[in-house]
Amino acid sequence: MKDRIKIDSKELGRGCAPYIIAELSANHGGDIELAKKSIFAAANAGASAVKLQHYKPETITFNSNAPEYMITSGPWAGQSLYELYNGAFMPWEWTAELVKTAKEAGITLFSSPFDKSAIELLEKFDMPAYKIASTEIIDTALIKLAASTKKPLIISTGNASLAQLDEAIQTALKAGCEELVVLKCTSHYPSLPEEMNLSAIKMLSKIYGCVVGLSDHTRGIAVPVAAVALGASVIEKHFMLDCSVKSADDFFSVTADELKELVSGCNDAFKAIGKPVLESVNLKAGRSLIAVKDIVKGEKLIFNKNFTSLRPGGGIEPKYYDLVDKKTAKTDIKAGALLVWDMIL
Repeated sequence: MKDRIKIDSKELGRGCAPYIIAELSANHGGDIELAKKSIFAAANAGASAVKLQHYKPETITFNSNAPEYMITSGPWAGQSLYELYNGAFMPWEWTAELVKTAKEAGITLFSSPFDKSAIELLEKFDMPAYKIASTEIIDTALIKLAASTKKPLIISTGNASLAQLDEAIQTALKAGCEELVVLKCTSHYPSLPEEMNLSAIKMLSKIYGCVVGLSDHTRGIAVPVAAVALGASVIEKHFMLDCSVKSADDFFSVTADELKELVSGCNDAFKAIGKPVLESVNLKAGRSLIAVKDIVKGEKLIFNKNFTSLRPGGGIEPKYYDLVDKKTAKTDIKAGALLVWDMIL
């Protein structure tokens, strides 16, 4: 598979600056104006793309209060699945306006489709990529349909096993996907740093040879910055315009200001990776053998008497002190002079 791909003409992957996806999710708060402002905020923060989610409560679950449909733990406990998604979904009729807004803001926009009807809608807008949410990784029919569009495909691992991930990837490849991104993801909301297992990023890169990254649900920006240092080329993070936004996802989302810090931090981490080399020593910051007294021609040089090891560097390196010790001065040497080999016999 390719380790560098393009989404909406922007290259991402090995050797490229981090590709930061600002996940709007439910943080539109049911207000299209807030959604539009959020898109501009993400662009101003330096994000590479904004991602939406396209589902309706009836396309993602069944309207029932039966025990198997009730959320019994975690931040959404007490709600049925239908109630959760009914309060969080984005009205599909917003799509055209948000696509237009993204173009005005100069930022890429794409979405996570959750069923066939969502893909059919999004294809009308020629979405530049599709994201398969971690919860849908076992929906091979959805993956097959998304991959058949020939658009770049992003797949989050969630709590899937390696076997389930492999089946999803093989399904995508057989259906025609040629540009794939795999995001390490822990499906806890919020996730704790100790649950993240970021070492899996390198493992996924080694196994699949594709673009890899992180879909992050931790609080703050430390974990995604660390992920970039470990080789993540793509970072996906839920964000909201500000702390006043109340939604199903606000408690693990970063604000627009924090998103800006995340973009800056990830880019700094990428720059700091550099190459597997050690820096050249700054000569002036080091030491060298230096005359501490005036030494006349013909006089013996005695270590720690008329010469010693001091800063700055640039003269004979201190490791050669025994080769200089008790040698004869070839010329007059002023106190403070950095010794060089031409000065001694």
